[in-house]
Amino acid sequence: MSTPFTADAVEAIKRHMNDDHADDGLIIVRGLGGRPDARTALTSDVDAEAITFTIDGGERVRVPWGQTLTERAQVRKAVVLLYREACDKLGIAARGEH
Repeated sequence: MSTPFTADAVEAIKRHMNDDHADDGLIIVRGLGGRPDARTALTSDVDAEAITFTIDGGERVRVPWGQTLTERAQVRKAVVLLYREACDKLGIAARGEH
């Protein structure tokens, strides 16, 4: 698990995801993380290959980006793609404001 991101960048991404997009993380875990019954999902790590969530207070679920990220600016687009893919898989409408 390599990362092109500084520790401060990872913390900022985690904080943003958990403060502003916790519901999106749960959708990603349910749709792409193989945990359709998850009740909570907090972003717990981000690296070049994947985003990792801690679900229901303990289990860690790693969801690959689908490509290797090389810079922080790619994270937002990668999360949006995972979110939309998870919505499609779950048969729910994605919000349009991403």
